[in-house]
Amino acid sequence: MTPALAPSNILVDQVGDWLTRSAFTGADLDEVARGCFDRLAAAGLPIARAQVTFSVLHPLYRAVGFTWRRVDGLKIEAYRHVQNGQMDRFRKSPYFILLSNKLDYLRRRITPEETSEFPILEELRQEGMTDYLAYVHSFEPFEDDGRAQGMMGSWATDRPGGFIDADIAALLKVQSHLALVSKMAVLKRLAGNVLTTYLGGDAGRRVMSGQIKRGDGETIRAALVMGDMRNSTEFSEKLGRQGYIDTLDEFFDAIAKPFAMEGGQILSFLGDGFLAVYPCERNRAESQEACKRALKAAEIATWRMADFNRKRRTANDDEIGFGIGLHVGNVMFGNVGLQDRLTFSAFGRAVNEVTRLESLTKKYPSPLVASDAFVEYCGGSWTELGREKLRGVEQEMTVYSPQPGQLITEEMCKFADRLEEDGYSDAENVVLLHRDSQRLPPAESLAS
Repeated sequence: MTPALAPSNILVDQVGDWLTRSAFTGADLDEVARGCFDRLAAAGLPIARAQVTFSVLHPLYRAVGFTWRRVDGLKIEAYRHVQNGQMDRFRKSPYFILLSNKLDYLRRRITPEETSEFPILEELRQEGMTDYLAYVHSFEPFEDDGRAQGMMGSWATDRPGGFIDADIAALLKVQSHLALVSKMAVLKRLAGNVLTTYLGGDAGRRVMSGQIKRGDGETIRAALVMGDMRNSTEFSEKLGRQGYIDTLDEFFDAIAKPFAMEGGQILSFLGDGFLAVYPCERNRAESQEACKRALKAAEIATWRMADFNRKRRTANDDEIGFGIGLHVGNVMFGNVGLQDRLTFSAFGRAVNEVTRLESLTKKYPSPLVASDAFVEYCGGSWTELGREKLRGVEQEMTVYSPQPGQLITEEMCKFADRLEEDGYSDAENVVLLHRDSQRLPPAESLAS
């Protein structure tokens, strides 16, 4: 057998230099992972598979992983939060051993005749791998309970005889550069993730771009939506703290999610209600489109609430009533509050009016009440409910409810399909690395 050649130190150093430059240019994590692995292979490192995993600071996702194979390149996988009792695969992985024993690396030869110590090694043996090196690169000292921030990953080769010492030295060297640029990518995007989660997409981007002073903002035109739960005080007293929080989350999933998925921006959750906007230009065509999208989302929300209450009846739980107000107008969009404690939201006369419209759903038999301005732009079939003088508004307003059956069942089915497919988001690239070994997901490649 021809002796394996050591990789070129010059080319390996070039990979490290590229990673350093990537930290300064603000490359995203997937760019970093793909570029690093491709360049190592081009430099002569005999890697057939590379994997790196991070836990995620995000309410929907527990982890994001990058798996690279020489034959098909990089694949990105995001993993949802898991329930108790689903940790078995992770506990049988090399990563668990590394974290539990506060080790930096673990190497295992993969031979045809030996029984594999970990399930992932058996899978790699079937792929023809001969050597495996797993690592944890922490950014800070381990705490007493085993926690630390950092990244976890592994290298595998299919070369006969496995890695030589020069290969391992090169990989360990590059890992330090990879950890540095990964941490920079996290810091770059972490704030954006938090702002998007708590403020909404557009508001978060505005704050990230420097709109951070009290009074910063602009007047925009938008279709407005105000939604609210009925009898929330009674539910909170009956269900207790955690039961009420769980019910409130389920309520928002049913009623608020359609507005987010139909292009709206949910600016704030106000106790048991929410405010959403559909910004548009100040012309008739865009105002019409914004109002139509808001109505479509409102009807989907009504359908979902009916399904939600059907399930609650089956479980012998009380039904939950709701109201949705629909309006269109000019709003001030920006920062308001104290000098050192701000919120980013929409405010002004139109916001007050849509709040009053939502309250009229308590008076009329329809859970949807729209203003005459909204109806004029939206078009379609409506039932006039009456003339109302909204509190704080000088002129009377004619209010309407949509006639049933405007949204066909096919649209409902399409929305349900989109919910099933609801997967990756921008937040998957925003990670807080390895927060807690006990909280990492047992997803398939997380054990690798």
